[in-house]
Amino acid sequence: MKKTKLIAAIASLGIAIIAVVFVAADHIDAPAVTGQTTDITDFYAFQGENPDNLVFVANVQGLLTPGDATTTASFDENVLLEFNIDSNNDLVEDIVIQAIKRNDSMYFFGPVAPSSTGLNSVIETSSANQGQVKISTTTDVQTGTSGDIQYFAGPREDPFFFDFDQYNAVLANPMGDGFNDPGTDTFAGTNVLSVVVEVPKSLLGDGTAGVNPFAMDTPIYNVWVESKRKQ
Repeated sequence: MKKTKLIAAIASLGIAIIAVVFVAADHIDAPAVTGQTTDITDFYAFQGENPDNLVFVANVQGLLTPGDATTTASFDENVLLEFNIDSNNDLVEDIVIQAIKRNDSMYFFGPVAPSSTGLNSVIETSSANQGQVKISTTTDVQTGTSGDIQYFAGPREDPFFFDFDQYNAVLANPMGDGFNDPGTDTFAGTNVLSVVVEVPKSLLGDGTAGVNPFAMDTPIYNVWVESKRKQ
């Protein structure tokens, strides 16, 4: 199975700790990847409005023009999106949350201990945590819940701000004027397909303390998202 991986570390935040957002982005890939249904543009992890929850977001198929291009874009039934959570800092997933399209809905499995780790995955259909949500359109926004877990899947305006032209200018002339304030958002007016799941922290294990040099007593997880195509 092909995969795309982006890694971030997220704190196991207590109720009294302020919210933290971690983001990784990769919008403009090599030609062999750009435009494929497996192409991940962004990964976000942040504390939910409910401080007992964490939210995971995977955005795929970037640079979609609103209108027909977004309307005709669709999730691929042969592509599994998998959020991986490593709670003991060995860089191997201990818990996964999986999302895969079937017909007009996105089906979710997990959080659950995976049957296999690494490059290959098994869809965890026996997980006690399962849910589904109808895939939203630009005019029909749907959300789903299963117990304390919430779900969304569908098109959204790309939230990532990046002045790509000025970035290239800075690379070409590091001693020049630098970045503009606020700069020009290269991705403004483009859409992505988003998969969002909000999960109680209690379902994600305890994390590992002593890893974050700025908060040694705060447990963390290593978290990454993968897209895996059925072979």
